Order: sequence, then C-alpha cells, then structure tokens
Amino acid sequence: MKRLILVRHGKSSWEKNLPDEKRPLKKRAYNDADVVLKTFKEFQSEDLTLWSSPAVRANTTAKLFKDELQIPDDKFTIKKEIYTFDDDNLLSILKTCPESIKTLMVFGHNPAMTSLVNRLGDKSLDNLPTTGLCVIDFDSNNWKDIQTGKTLLQLFPKNLR
Repeated sequence: MKRLILVRHGKSSWEKNLPDEKRPLKKRAYNDADVVLKTFKEFQSEDLTLWSSPAVRANTTAKLFKDELQIPDDKFTIKKEIYTFDDDNLLSILKTCPESIKTLMVFGHNPAMTSLVNRLGDKSLDNLPTTGLCVIDFDSNNWKDIQTGKTLLQLFPKNLR
C-alpha cells in the first residue's frame, strides 16, 4: 500500500514585485500551518518522505512541516519538477518515487494539486486551499501503478480555526 499526502503551499504575498517562484509566505500562512499540523500530527504516525517545489512559498511551507514533524534531512528533497501547475506533469513525477517509500508528502501548486486530489482520490473538491492537506491511500505496492485511491483525510485551515 502507498500513501500520498498532497499539501498546497501556504498563502503567499504579492506585496513585492518578485518573480512567481520567489514570492514569500504571508504571516497568515504560518498560522494556517500551525492549525493544520496540530490536527495532522494526531493522524500521522508513519515514516514520511517530503518532496517540495523549489518555489519559496512551497519550500517554506514544507520546511514548517519538516521541522514540526521532525523529518530528518535525508527524507526531505526539493525537486524542481514539482514547480508545475499541470497535474499530468506532477503525476508523472510522483510515479518516479522509489518503491521503498511508503508514504510521500508533496508540497506544490494549484491547479495541479486540486486536479490531482480530484483525479486520484474518491472525494472531490472545488479547490484545495492554501495550506490545505489531503491524504490518499492506494491499494498498490508500486508508485508507477497508482490510479484511484481512497481519500482518508482533508484538512483545510478555515475548518480548523
């Protein structure tokens, strides 16, 4: 069995005229991460591997989770390919995950994240909000074979405040 945890990056700032991949998180994103992590920590007990987009907003969100969940450095990877807005591209990257990894947490961008939640899970949603988290289990032993799985958990900051 494989478990995929998709997390959309935290709310980002548009204050400075920066390239898209350089935009930082807003203060609200840190609070959102706190509330999501508080609930997620009660659910999560397995060994996690984290992959993040290199974009500042995604990478910062991933590091907040990494630190709070005490993920070792060797289980945290920044993958430039995850800086995508296309669900086909993102899915092809996920399918390259080594079979030794049982649970993969990915920090990325919309619309790819919402599209993948709807494509891979059995509970659809209109939009995976910033710092929204979705856990999907697959009855497969190979990442390359994942298709439709079972949505176990959806955590959205606005529902946890």
